[in-house]
Amino acid sequence: MRKNIKLTAAAAATAALALGLTACGTASDPNSGGDAGGKADESKALDVAASPTPHADILNFVKENLAADAGLKLEVKEFTDYVLPNTATQQGQVDANYFQHKPYLDDFNKKNKTTIAPVVNVHLEPLGLYSKKAGAVADIKAGQTVAVPNDTTNEGRALHLLADNGLITLKDGVGTDAKLSDIADAKGLKFKELEAATLPRALNDVDAAVINGNYAIEADLKPATDALVLEKAEGNPYANFLAVKDGNQDDPRVQKLAKLLNSPEVKKFIEDSYQGSVVASFGAAR
Repeated sequence: MRKNIKLTAAAAATAALALGLTACGTASDPNSGGDAGGKADESKALDVAASPTPHADILNFVKENLAADAGLKLEVKEFTDYVLPNTATQQGQVDANYFQHKPYLDDFNKKNKTTIAPVVNVHLEPLGLYSKKAGAVADIKAGQTVAVPNDTTNEGRALHLLADNGLITLKDGVGTDAKLSDIADAKGLKFKELEAATLPRALNDVDAAVINGNYAIEADLKPATDALVLEKAEGNPYANFLAVKDGNQDDPRVQKLAKLLNSPEVKKFIEDSYQGSVVASFGAAR
């Protein structure tokens, strides 16, 4: 089922988090799994923070169809931003999260001094360029405005997508953390940096926008057919994975979930549900 997601202020989200997680334990609760290296109580539910689509949808499929047979109690807690899932995991308010890729996590850990670690890759959401005004990349001309995500890794990812499709030229040697100042030739385009979750709503105000796959799906966009261009899956470093606070990778509940998320049943669910807009990308996360 599609959900209309309404963003809240950080303070409201934090308050909601505190209210919603009072029964989950904290980092000081030895049974919560919050202390890295602590012994987890396998009878307790594994609380996983996730973006609504497709992450929570995939987790809810596991919860409703696979978890019981594996002896796993699973609770899914939805978040609409890219910060609280990691801080909640670090603080032990949830046991794990599923919403991000490695370049984003590396940048987040560095900036916030957190110790979140990947466990297993699950899927790739190809980043896409969308427009309500242009029917093809060739229709985007000098003087027009393109919106891009404002977080470090996704902005770099967006700029590489634009460069790969001839809309801009990046300076030589620019890596995944490219920023607007790394553009060697903007070819007359203007850029608007926005929070990733707001980009679908900005399509009416800009000529085109580079949108993360999960937010495109939530906005009822179909990446496989609506995007002017999509990232290629081959060799893509942006697979989304299950993650935990470092030291909790061997929690038996986490290992059970990791195995289920890489199961043939989940692969079929992804293929049937998203038809190329989300692609299974299983294996060890590094």
